[in-house]
Amino acid sequence: MKWHLAFAFAVLALPAFAVLPNEQLADPVLEARARTISAGLRCVVCQNQTIDDSDADLAHDLRVLLRQRLKAGDTDQQAVAFLVNRYGAYILLKPPFETETLLLWLGPLLALLAGAVGVGFYLRRRCNDDPATFTPEEQARLAKLLKDDTA
Repeated sequence: MKWHLAFAFAVLALPAFAVLPNEQLADPVLEARARTISAGLRCVVCQNQTIDDSDADLAHDLRVLLRQRLKAGDTDQQAVAFLVNRYGAYILLKPPFETETLLLWLGPLLALLAGAVGVGFYLRRRCNDDPATFTPEEQARLAKLLKDDTA
């Protein structure tokens, strides 16, 4: 009984690929090319899924369009360029380093630098604070406490 449950969880944990059998190409070489290309293409509806992983209708259309372009004789670069021309660079999971995507590429570095500067200012201010000084009465009381504690 336990192994049935473990098997069910294992099957559910497997990634659910949305490529339908009727979308797949008969030529295994072309299908492998299509899978390789689609691994780098984003579903514009789901945003963080590849078109192979998405169940969205637009992802289905993109998969079919990609396979049509490959069957028509396009190279991998031509097929990707066609889709980018039609849907924009956003469709690429790894967009090119261009002026339009500069903030996308440098944003994490800028955020890290801003955090480091903030921590630096915090530590500098903390180190420059004067240590607490005691009044003469507090010093006498502290000395008495320490003397009582050692006795």
